Amino acid sequence: MELLELTLDTPEENLALDEALLLSAEAAGEPRETLRLWEPREPFVVLGSSSRIAEEVQLDECQVRGVKVVRRTSGGAAIVTGPGCLMYSLVLSLDERPELRSIDRAHCFVLNHVARAIGGLAPGVGIRGTSDLAIGNRKFSGNSLRMKSRHLLYHGTLLYRFPLDLIEACLARPPREPAYRAARSHDEFITNLPLQSLALRLALVDAFHPTPSSADWPREMTAQLAAEKFASEDWTTRL
Repeated sequence: MELLELTLDTPEENLALDEALLLSAEAAGEPRETLRLWEPREPFVVLGSSSRIAEEVQLDECQVRGVKVVRRTSGGAAIVTGPGCLMYSLVLSLDERPELRSIDRAHCFVLNHVARAIGGLAPGVGIRGTSDLAIGNRKFSGNSLRMKSRHLLYHGTLLYRFPLDLIEACLARPPREPAYRAARSHDEFITNLPLQSLALRLALVDAFHPTPSSADWPREMTAQLAAEKFASEDWTTRL
């Protein structure tokens, strides 16, 4: 597994890079695993691949605040990210880890690694619901995945210094809620980790043991996906 610590300039480019890492691994003809760490330079909303924008996003408020709305290719509900939220992305080989073809086992594999790593720094961390990490009963991490034939993309959020009022302002209540949420508002349900970005980065590196990567990453594919897909209004507003 290689380590890639790289944040690109725009929301579209950052989503495109995750997709390009997955697609380039598929095209390589051999297992290719990556851990990418990045942190957005501006706040934005990310829809899930099947999210209905009118149901999950407060569009008027996003427009007033200048918060861009984009759509990823993995599942799950809409999120808000930005400075103060560390993002991690894993491309994992299904040839080397065939058990991860089960979605439940893929969630369990990744989240157990992340929970153990962060739990050593912030007691009380655990897996809740299908794909959340929480301290006690308050969520600080949402996660989603996309499965291809030979690799999967697993990516998620780690809130540590994020303005939580932005989530309440920009997102409606999700269409599906885990039981542990107990009908709480975003403000009551979501929290920040009591950690700093560097500590989180080091914890994730320790959890997955990647090796430093070369400067090579799929630049051309990323640029093409950003321009033709992730910046496309047709893609973002398709549902």
